[in-house]
Parts: sequence; C-alpha cells; structure tokens
Amino acid sequence: MQQPVWNFEQQPYTDIDETAINLRAYFDRMPEQKMLQYDPGWSDEQITEWDGNFKSDGSLLLICSERDVDVEEYRRVIEECIRYRSQSA
Repeated sequence: MQQPVWNFEQQPYTDIDETAINLRAYFDRMPEQKMLQYDPGWSDEQITEWDGNFKSDGSLLLICSERDVDVEEYRRVIEECIRYRSQSA
C-alpha cells in the first residue's frame, strides 16, 4: 500500500483512541478530488451514499476499530481534515 501524501492522522487532537486514529488515517487515504466534493450541507443519507463505506446500521466500516463511527463524528472529522489539507497545501 502506498503511503498517503497527507499526515492528518499524526496531527494533535483530543479524544484519542484506536477508532479516532483509524478514522483520521481513513481520511488521509481519501483522494483529494473526492474530498473536494464533500458538501457540509448534505443530509446524512447523502454523505453515506457519497462515501460508499457505511454499513446498513449507519456506521462507517472501519477495520480494527473498537467503536462505531456515526455520521456526526464523520462530518466533524472530515471537516477538520479539509481544514488541515487547505493549510498544508
């Protein structure tokens, strides 16, 4: 696997656990052109459809995670990642 250009996973943040690390790594590996499509005005259903990696129970499919990631957490962290990328560009 090729390492991502970004290193959002290693940026300082609070509430660190295995799932938070995995989610940040997930966004590090998301292609820039896909991330730029994200619209904070989308409904939860639009986000889950756009991402394509949510399970039928509404949580993001992340391997080796100790808890579920819901759309609310997904929104918060992807928006942090977008800010990080815009500052790092």
